Amino acid sequence: MVAKLGELLLKAQLVTEEQLEKALTEQKQIGGRLGEHLVRLGYVSEEDILDCLSQQYGVPSINLRHFDIDESIIKLIPADVARKYQFIPVSKSGATITVAMADPTNVFAMDDITFITGYRVEPVVASEEALREAIDRYYGTTHAVEIKKVIDDLAAADDAELEVLEEEEDLDVATLEAGAEEAPVVKLVNLILSDAIRKGASDIHIEPYERSYRVRFRIDGILYEEMSPPIRLKEAVTSRVKILAKLDIAEKRLPQDGRIKLKMRHEGKLKELDFRVSTIPTLHGEKVVLRLLDKENLQLDMTKLGFEKASLKKFEEAILKPYGMVLVTGPTGSGKTNTLYSALSRVNTTDVNIMTAEDPVEFQLQGINQVQMKENIGLNFAAALRSFLRQDPNIVLVGEIRDFETAEIAIKAALTGHLVLSTLHTNDAPSTINRLMNMGIEPFLVATSVHLICAQRLVRRVCKKCKDVEDVPVQALLDIGFSEAEAPTIQVMKGRGCEVCNNTGYKGRVGLFEVMEVTEDIRELILSGASAIELRRKAIEEGMITLRQSGLQKIKEGTTTIAEVVRETVL
Repeated sequence: MVAKLGELLLKAQLVTEEQLEKALTEQKQIGGRLGEHLVRLGYVSEEDILDCLSQQYGVPSINLRHFDIDESIIKLIPADVARKYQFIPVSKSGATITVAMADPTNVFAMDDITFITGYRVEPVVASEEALREAIDRYYGTTHAVEIKKVIDDLAAADDAELEVLEEEEDLDVATLEAGAEEAPVVKLVNLILSDAIRKGASDIHIEPYERSYRVRFRIDGILYEEMSPPIRLKEAVTSRVKILAKLDIAEKRLPQDGRIKLKMRHEGKLKELDFRVSTIPTLHGEKVVLRLLDKENLQLDMTKLGFEKASLKKFEEAILKPYGMVLVTGPTGSGKTNTLYSALSRVNTTDVNIMTAEDPVEFQLQGINQVQMKENIGLNFAAALRSFLRQDPNIVLVGEIRDFETAEIAIKAALTGHLVLSTLHTNDAPSTINRLMNMGIEPFLVATSVHLICAQRLVRRVCKKCKDVEDVPVQALLDIGFSEAEAPTIQVMKGRGCEVCNNTGYKGRVGLFEVMEVTEDIRELILSGASAIELRRKAIEEGMITLRQSGLQKIKEGTTTIAEVVRETVL
């Protein structure tokens, strides 16, 4: 069979004898199919191999990457059988089922298909890599199959094995603990946590509803439904997470916050992971959200966050000043903390005293004095900031300016020889000025203390492995803000979807930044009570790159897509 494929490729002049010899040598050393080695070495394309295999076996070929399979067809063949023989059903016509296979001469596989489905089998040939991708796409990855098996086992278990208390009953903590320690529940929670790590999720949402129970993962800022455990397990799963986070499992009426620290082996490395746990009572039980804090994902190199060169230069100049205030703004989950940590690591030297007030402390940084806020005992941002000023600091980070008191102390600190870094929730950089004044801060204090404001958003990166050119009309590029001269020259990229990006076309995220420097002219506008629109107009006039312009630059570079930029920014 190997020789035949080689002969066909030689006959078609698709490979040379030297190339074939090299691929055969590699095949002997590693194993696998000859076609795979030829494609990997770059001698032929997958389409060339498919055409030759089609000739070799005398059956049609199929490119599964360009083919959508109906769910009802997939359900005809169990996942374990499809994995065992490496095939996938693609269509059904009358009493015949068409099956894509790497080896259409495998009579055992065809006998099993006929036995399971009762249909006559018509084979077509497909590449092994495309088959693996299709099986993972339609049946789920092997890890997902393992999770499904655990859920199925739990669903099939006798109800008497796990007695869940009704909310009206008196709580028996011992019963809750026993239920949470049941082997299937422990295994299910472990699988949820490990699957989130494997898929690169930032958050896990475990949500009870009246007639359903679901688990969702936030991957690159988008929520995806991952599984639906049996609804009767909601109490046991919540209790298990609470036990791991050292929370009160008997308290179900109030929100609680905790932390889980785990060590696990991932991709051959021992990783230390933190999960920030938050529970809140909803109508049908407690919703649990776990935020995954992975130190390895913390990007402290400012040049890799996504800043444009001009914006980065302004930002670095502001954080290297001896005093004043630098504000980072944006909605929750827009990467503000990462930007501030990157700024701190840039200025963190042995000759400066850096103190931070955070709620919560997400990552521990060497050489920085970090303080966790505890509202219940009166340790809030304002109280911490007052104490910091008696600790001889050079640089102070305030997690968030939420009220007049915190804003007032932060501004006084910035005016008395300290560099203050903080965050605010505003839509763009210019509106931050008005937000501070609405809190009650005098315009002259804002104008003299604030040196720079950085607004940011996160957009998904196009997957590098399946990146491809997208055909976009010039008018669409003009509509989103490209100039008439620039639009025809732009090559827009889009991910086709592959196993690396879970068929989403996106992998990872990058920041969009709007950096507004408070210059003399802008100070005068602030003192005269100018609106956010006037401040914005002046900042753009002085060279500020807006969030939309930052997004357009990322489209131009092929880093992200039009849809992502339009979703996160406005013209």
